[in-house]
Amino acid sequence: MTKSKIFLYFCLSFVGGIFISSMLGFLPGSEVCLLLPGLILGLILISVLWKYKKSVVIGFSVLFLVLGIWRHQQVELGIINNELRKYNDLNQDIALIGIVSNEPDIKEKSIKLTVKVENIKGKPSASYGARVLVTTNRYPGYRYGDKLRITGKLKTPPVFEGFNYKNYLKKDGIYSIMDWPEIELIGQNFGNPVMKILFSFKNKFKETAIKFISPPQEGILEALVFGDEENISKEWKNKLNFTGTRHIAAVSGMNITIIASLLLSLALGLSLWRQQAFYLSIFLLILYILMIGAPASAIRAGIMGGLFLLAQHLGRMNISSRTIIFAAVLMLVKNPLLLKFDVGFQLSFLAMMGIIYLQPFFSDFLKKIPNPKIFPLKTTLSTTLSAQVFTLPILVYNFGYIPLISPIANILIVPFLAPITILIFIFGLSGMIFWGFGLILSWPTWFCLTYIIKIIDWFSQIAWVSQGLENVHWIFLPISYLILGLITWRLQKSQKLKFLNY
Repeated sequence: MTKSKIFLYFCLSFVGGIFISSMLGFLPGSEVCLLLPGLILGLILISVLWKYKKSVVIGFSVLFLVLGIWRHQQVELGIINNELRKYNDLNQDIALIGIVSNEPDIKEKSIKLTVKVENIKGKPSASYGARVLVTTNRYPGYRYGDKLRITGKLKTPPVFEGFNYKNYLKKDGIYSIMDWPEIELIGQNFGNPVMKILFSFKNKFKETAIKFISPPQEGILEALVFGDEENISKEWKNKLNFTGTRHIAAVSGMNITIIASLLLSLALGLSLWRQQAFYLSIFLLILYILMIGAPASAIRAGIMGGLFLLAQHLGRMNISSRTIIFAAVLMLVKNPLLLKFDVGFQLSFLAMMGIIYLQPFFSDFLKKIPNPKIFPLKTTLSTTLSAQVFTLPILVYNFGYIPLISPIANILIVPFLAPITILIFIFGLSGMIFWGFGLILSWPTWFCLTYIIKIIDWFSQIAWVSQGLENVHWIFLPISYLILGLITWRLQKSQKLKFLNY
């Protein structure tokens, strides 16, 4: 048993501990029931059976499992003891002073502000980084970095039918909301100056797009590039769900991983050396994340995508999977709530693992398909199918649909995401520089977006395109990925045997 394999077992055990604690939930005092037996078992295996290497490895794996449970429960305990959360639902006005810590979410008649609280009821906040989501009037507008005095009633985020808004905010450290409070601007420019520039660029880009592109194409453009769905109607969100293409409306790891892979293939197709293609792809990936405002979800997805590019650059995809798992563990150490509540994180990790383990199989299966340098069709299809297979259970669990012909719809859309995204950025930048450039480039941009819309619209009209499921139990996920893992293992084994017999 190699050191790298032992390290892999420890990482997987830690993630397993977070998963167990996430699914079982948290109750005060439960840490004794969950942690003590595992701690005792692990110490016994290490101390009593220390002569047997496998027993020692199992013992440490149990301890890392316990560590994962402990880390998740510590975060849950911190949420329970959060100072701001204690004022929720008291039905009395609370005075806060805080700074707008993220880009305002602007709606047609309202605006949502993520405010990092510095002062509660005239006293400095004891909870570091406590945040509240404030909904207020669209005008007067507030910006990132504004310091505000806010007076209103704090509430616990609601749970809607089919959508747990409370958990959605929970992963971002928001446990309280405040609707339509009194707000007084008491200062400006308290945010990070770099982030202010990025948000300003993003807003100008959107303003340029609105000038030349009309809905629903404009809504798909914002979703595709920035992950913003507010300009997509409920009807079109349902169509995205039905066809299994909802992931294109989010800056998810699945999209970024596929785009990164296609960028590398395209750069190699342009006759660049592998090292030049790698650095160019990394540069474009970083530039993309910065241009969309560097949200936390995109940064996490970018880390995964960058590791994937590094793995392809080094030509050691199987070993690199352990590096990707380690990167996921580091993210979960910081925020273990990502494992259960952040679909983007789940798609980032699973899409990469699918490409690493299944792309060689699909590439061999599709060997008769041409693979020209400028547009590597076979590589594109094998990458898309690999990511789709590994992320399908997550999409079914979160959106409650089994998109029966999702692979076909995605094969017709996903391969074109990278060039379309590049075209959109060229269009936006050109339109910001000179109105005429934007007008000329808006035509091919509109055509490409219309192509995506027509594919989604056509597939959504087929009666059997999706089978709706209600209340998919979480046990569906481990069973699905256990079966998928066994199939992948068998395919890997058959590929090795085929290579040895060649």
